[in-house]
Amino acid sequence: MCHLHLLLFLSLQLLLLSSAQNDTVPSTSSSSSPCPLNFTTLSTLVRDADVKPSNDVGANCGYIAEGLRLVLSQYLQSTGSFYPPVNTSESCWTSYDSVVDSFLPGFKIRSSCGFRTQWISEGCMNISTRSEFERLVPQSALDDAVSNCNQSLENGSPCASCLTSLTTLQASYLTSNSPFNGNISDCTNLPLIYAGALINQYGPSDPGTAKCLFSLDFSSSQNRNNRKKKILLISLITVVGFIGICSIFVGGYFFSRLKKNRAKMAEKKRRINRVGSGAGPNLSSIGGSTHLMKFGYDEIKRATKNFHRDNLIGKGGYGNVYKGLLPDNTTEIAVKRFKNCSAAGDASFTHEVEVIASIRHVNLVELRGYCVATTNLEGHQRIIVCDLMHNGSLHDHLYGSTKLSWPVRQKIALGMARGLAYLHYGAQPSIIHRDIKASNILLDDNFEAKVADFGLAKFNPEGFSHLSTRVAGTMGYVAPEYALYGQLTERSDVFSFGVVLLELLSGKKAILSDAGNPSLSPSLVTDWAWSLVRKGHGLDVIEEGMPELGPESVMEKYVLTAVLCSHPQLYARPTMDQVVKILETENMQVPAIPERPISFNAELEDIERSASSSGSGQMSTSGGFQSYYSMGHVDFGSHNGLEEVEDNGTNLR
Repeated sequence: MCHLHLLLFLSLQLLLLSSAQNDTVPSTSSSSSPCPLNFTTLSTLVRDADVKPSNDVGANCGYIAEGLRLVLSQYLQSTGSFYPPVNTSESCWTSYDSVVDSFLPGFKIRSSCGFRTQWISEGCMNISTRSEFERLVPQSALDDAVSNCNQSLENGSPCASCLTSLTTLQASYLTSNSPFNGNISDCTNLPLIYAGALINQYGPSDPGTAKCLFSLDFSSSQNRNNRKKKILLISLITVVGFIGICSIFVGGYFFSRLKKNRAKMAEKKRRINRVGSGAGPNLSSIGGSTHLMKFGYDEIKRATKNFHRDNLIGKGGYGNVYKGLLPDNTTEIAVKRFKNCSAAGDASFTHEVEVIASIRHVNLVELRGYCVATTNLEGHQRIIVCDLMHNGSLHDHLYGSTKLSWPVRQKIALGMARGLAYLHYGAQPSIIHRDIKASNILLDDNFEAKVADFGLAKFNPEGFSHLSTRVAGTMGYVAPEYALYGQLTERSDVFSFGVVLLELLSGKKAILSDAGNPSLSPSLVTDWAWSLVRKGHGLDVIEEGMPELGPESVMEKYVLTAVLCSHPQLYARPTMDQVVKILETENMQVPAIPERPISFNAELEDIERSASSSGSGQMSTSGGFQSYYSMGHVDFGSHNGLEEVEDNGTNLR
């Protein structure tokens, strides 16, 4: 009998060992049922977009996981279930392996990425169907998600609003202490799968939806189709043009006469403008809709005394800034002379300054004119001209000997916010600044803030998504998603605004260093402010010795707004329109601030604190503002790598 018991025990152990091995090694058992997931659409998108594999296995695994979420979203759309049955897990992985093999030959997903077989059929909080999800999430939260996500998500701003809504939904109703299941269908991603399937009208396979919700860029397929359409259109135009060419020659003579007459009238108007402007013989107006002037290079040299060093008021990686005086001897100007220019980019430069000159707002520096010229001795020159701001930049006042009072700081903060909001939502086309920093916030005689230096601005035509291949900006101010991935949206400016607002409130620089202990690594003001806010000490961010302090509730509100704007995760930040409303409205509270994820260089104390706060799920501040939610993501907040860095002297004063 003892031998029989021993035999049964050993048999049971072998059975359990075999089961455990089957979790990590793909099974060849014929008992696995056929996979109900449809990988055809994903395979077509990958093929048409000509997806290229990365040398980074982690990046490939991330891309593969996102692709699986897109397929699961399609499955939810057609069946009402989030995941396939458990007994189909093996065959589903096998099917997905064949799709991945088309662009990563020989790449086995589970063995290469560490995914377990059952993960493809497991989710968050045991939610497996649409009805179970909707029973757990209130209708009000779903309505908010619909209002933000049921639209084209191709552009940055709609995508950011949608992700913010879904993140709030997840943080409020889908918080689980269950183990992390391979970043495939955990609580963080469940709302994304649901939104792609059942909220967004275009569906999960739409390029804009796939890019926003699943970080999959299939735009090249769409671009190829557009190119084909353009070729057909050009061919059609060529045929029609050939047929009508005879008519053009017949009318050519009359058109030539009309063109000469118009040229004479235009020249007459330009002469009148030159006389009326009083700007001298080297100036001319470039458009009737603006007052932008094209300066002659000799005129600029005379105004700046041949760029004399006594007139130098700023230096930077992109060029130097000089003060100057126009021939009327009363108009003071600031002249930015760009470095390393060539005639090849003159057309785009001219277009850029024309667009900027058409943008008028009390909190934006007005562009007066520009100059493009080539000289034998000095080479090609590009220059922009603005009015001189006698109070200099915000940087000059924050780190000078005299401290600004709270009323002045509050006025500057509102001015910055209004100027940026106008660039994002009032200008047509909208403008993303890309280099918001303290030295680019200028102050007029009344300390009214004016956003300056649009030399790095990129325009945002409707339907165009910013994925820049070259990051430009200043270290400490650049949003993590832009520094790491080149993803540029209006929320990138919001991050930079949050950093400048923290500088304005605390008197500290964007990058902190310990002069007494130079061996310590520099830290970010955003991390420092967050560490105080999460302990309920938001008022400790306010600079000591500030004259004329404001009400504590108002000052804390500004601190929380700055921390929210400088959140490392894009979807957690508000829009600049929302920021203006928060700062202007007396009784309006700051929205919930998601928990900042643990950074790569976090200390053990920070990790333990984050773990304990995640267990409780909420924190609150002394001011009674809304609670924070634990999000559980990887933090890129302390890694603002740049390809190009400017110092603090690149502004126009």
